[in-house]
This record gives sequence, C-alpha cells and structure tokens, in this order.
Amino acid sequence: MLDYLPQILFIIALGGAILFFAKNVSSIRRNINLGRDVDRKDHKNLRFKKMMRVALGQSKMVTRPIAGILHIIVYVGFVIINIEVLEIIIDGVAGTHRIFGFLGPVYDFLIGSFEILAFLVLVSVIIFWLRRNVMNIKRFLSRELKGWPKNDANYILYFEVVLMVLFLTMNAADYQLQLSGAPHYFNEAGIMGSFPISQFLLPIIDGMSVESLIILERTAWWLHIIGILIFLNYLYYSKHLHILLAFPNVYFSNLESLGKFKNLDAVTNEVKLMMDPNADPFAEPEGDEEEVPEKFGASDVQDLNWFQLLSAYTCTECGRCTSECPANQTGKKLSPRKIMMDTRDRLEEVGKELDKGNEISSDKQLLDDYISREELWACTTCNACVDACPIGIDPLSIIMDMRQYLVMEQSAAPAELNNAMSNIENNAAPWPYNQQDRLDWAKEEA
Repeated sequence: MLDYLPQILFIIALGGAILFFAKNVSSIRRNINLGRDVDRKDHKNLRFKKMMRVALGQSKMVTRPIAGILHIIVYVGFVIINIEVLEIIIDGVAGTHRIFGFLGPVYDFLIGSFEILAFLVLVSVIIFWLRRNVMNIKRFLSRELKGWPKNDANYILYFEVVLMVLFLTMNAADYQLQLSGAPHYFNEAGIMGSFPISQFLLPIIDGMSVESLIILERTAWWLHIIGILIFLNYLYYSKHLHILLAFPNVYFSNLESLGKFKNLDAVTNEVKLMMDPNADPFAEPEGDEEEVPEKFGASDVQDLNWFQLLSAYTCTECGRCTSECPANQTGKKLSPRKIMMDTRDRLEEVGKELDKGNEISSDKQLLDDYISREELWACTTCNACVDACPIGIDPLSIIMDMRQYLVMEQSAAPAELNNAMSNIENNAAPWPYNQQDRLDWAKEEA
C-alpha cells in the first residue's frame, strides 16, 4: 500500500485542483451570462481566422516590439512546456518515470527545447519585472495599477521564475541520477532526454549521494506540478485569466468597422415615423405591439451584454488602450483600462452576492460607484483604445452604453450636449440658428 501512496496523493491533489478549477469556471460562466444577449455567431470562418491570427499568432502584440517579443517567448514557453506537464501527470498517476522516453531522439529534442524555452522565459520574466518596477514606464504607473493589480502582476512573475527554476533543478537532478545508474531512473537504452541548460547545474549538485539526489529530484518534481496546479486555480483571481479567455474573446469580438455604432430599433423606427410625411402618428402599430427596451443604455453590469462582461474578465491590464487614449494623454480622468477593471470588479461583487443566495443589490451600481460621469464624458469616441487592444476588447462600447443611459433615462447629459441636442430638435442643426436663416451664409458667399 505504501508503494502506491505517492500515486494516491498525486491523484487526490490533481482531482482537487481540477474540481476547484471547474467551480471557478462555472462562476465565471454564470457571471458572464448575467449580461444581455448579443449575436456573435455570424461569419464563423472570418472569426476563426481572426482568432488564429490575433490570439494564436500574437499579431497585435508585436506592434510594440520589445514587449511583444518577450510576451511571445513567455507565451510559446507556456504552451509548449505544457507537453512536459502532460508527461508529469501521466508519471504521477501511473508511477512511471519519463513515460515518453521511448520516443528516443524526438524526446531528446523535446526536452532540450523545453529547457531552452524555460531559460528564455526566465530571462523574459526578469526583464518584465524590471520594466514594471524599475524602468518607470508611464502606463505601469497609473492610479488604477496601485495595490492589488500591481502586486498581482508581480506575483505571476515570481510564480513563473519559481516554476522554471524548479523545472531545471528537477531535470538536473534527474540527469545526474541517470548518469549514476540509480534504480527507477537508469534506462538501458541510454540517457532519456537532452539537458542543454540544466547540465550547467551539475557542478552545484556534484558529490551529493544518490539518496539526496532522489530527495532533491522528487521535491522539485512535486513542487513543480503542485505549483502549476496552484497557478491554474490562481488565474481566476488574476488578470492572467486572459491566458484562457483571450481566444474566445478574439473569436467573439466585433467585426464591424470601428466607427460604426449600433442603433436601437425602437428609436430608429420612431425617427423614421417622424420623418415620413405620410405617416399617421396616432395610428395603431401594425401586427404585434412594438417591443420597447425596458431600459435604455447601462447603469450596471447586468445591463451590458455578455461579450462586454467576457472582455472584462479577459482584460490583461497591459495599458495599451490607456496609453493611446487622447483624453488620458491630455490629463483627463478617463482610462479605458480602468473602465474594464471597474466592470470586472463590479461583476465580481455581484457574483459574490449571488453566491450567498442574495439578489443583486441596488445600493451600488457600476455607474457612479465605480465609473464616474466625468470619465464617461471625457471620451472622444475615437476608438484608439479599441484599435490598440491586442485581444479585441472594446472599452468604448461600455462607455457609450452608459452614456446612453445618462441621456435617455436620466436626461443627465452635459449642458453643452443638451444645448446641441435641443438645437437639432428645434432647428435641425446643432447651432442656435433659425431654420430660415440656415442658408444666409450662401447668399453672403454669392
């Protein structure tokens, strides 16, 4: 029974991590589904191509070469090294050692590639840490990145350093044990794996007994896989949830031209009725009664659509949107990154209330309690933030929905906008000129 104890413990740890992860995924799914429905099932081929180009191909990351190349290294390392994680899981459940070793030269190439990638990831992560904490890059110094957001980014970097060091330590001890002919590690076919990086750690462990090497290798092995399982479940609480959500977010992102805004059918039909000289404004509508939205715009997260809520969870907090925002650059309070972070924070707050079996409280809402009106009206609707996002997030759509609520539900637009809209209503132009005088300028030109 004791011989199977490591496998039993591993299966318990793996099963527990998977169950906890599934619970977190269920919570995210429920929270996202609180949003209004929006049709994003069209143009499947075009969406798939965009996902492969932007999410998998990282095409928008390299617009900033230094950060883009470093991110690609970490991204490729994360994806490819997971093949090694698959082997660890199989070995942990079956009690085997390097189960894929039978692949021979192919296996040697894979392990060698993993080690080189692990080293490059280490270097990239250290540079990322320096950029965030030493180099004073402006987009990492914004007020919304104080406290937890900054700590969260650093925790992930520390996590990645520890995981890569454990991986290389595990391989170094394993390599030495194979050279020593230790039982369970020795293979008559020869050394399993290639160790271009961890071989340089051998002088550090030279002279250790076989028993000590086994303890070192097993300790690094266990800490490495347990660390990966912890990292997997930490994603739910972290901005690094984009590792999982970037692909669906890009797939379901808006395919329309950036300058195209959505129209409300109820408003469009009413305008058409007003513009039709033959229409009877007092006539009963034909067929079923026209459906009018219960609420215009959005004041809280449940008023947004599900894609906007998905984007809130997907946001990487990289700040590219804010750094491109002209309002932010001129000192305005608006930060598109903060819009997404505030939406996610409010959505999480609502989710916690639902977890307790409570109804969504009306004491707080996204508008005013998280996002101020000053921020909303500072936006120039230029779409720079949408164009800059490397994974298809659209902060502007949230801003416009909340503006719509202010105008159509509360009549709370700024005085300048109210004047312009009143002039349009009365004079058919945003300027305070009588309609009869609108062409006076043409007479003067003549």
